[in-house]
Amino acid sequence: MPEVPSQSAAKPAGSRPRSAKPHPSDTHEAEPPAGGFASAPDGRQIVTLASLTQLAEAYLSPEDLRRIREAYRFSDDAHLGQFRTSGEPYISHPIEVAKICAGWKLDSDSLMAALLHDVLEDCDVSKEQLLEHFGAQVADLVDGLTKLDRVQLNSKEEQQAESFRKMLLAMSRDVRVILIKLA
Repeated sequence: MPEVPSQSAAKPAGSRPRSAKPHPSDTHEAEPPAGGFASAPDGRQIVTLASLTQLAEAYLSPEDLRRIREAYRFSDDAHLGQFRTSGEPYISHPIEVAKICAGWKLDSDSLMAALLHDVLEDCDVSKEQLLEHFGAQVADLVDGLTKLDRVQLNSKEEQQAESFRKMLLAMSRDVRVILIKLA
């Protein structure tokens, strides 16, 4: 079960004011910071995409990398103000999931879905918005991931049986849903 992010302030998804400053994913770092973190000029800890793009650029096209950066920006904006219980920005979790998927050399749609996997249930984002920004494949993958966690049952045996049933159903539709979930 994914860690529930804490939210310091409620805000609509994608509402981060855009400034003239580039988003951290707009620049490619020669050496990614340890753990994918860097410090902003004001001393804040920021999460970078450099370690993921280094893995993905070994086998994906520049256009695929551009789309992955776009999914990262969308997810980062949607999760703005959310933090893991460790205090890290919540976006660190989707990046780590995407890095595992990139290690398995999954396609760009899978990496995008990994970056976006919590936006439907944790943010004010609809499947239609994902469809509009990223296409049917990515929207369906994210929706499939979200549906794997939705059913709440009473007994542990019911929960295990339902989880197994949902995993089989998801695999019959698109095995990438299960691979991203495992990551």
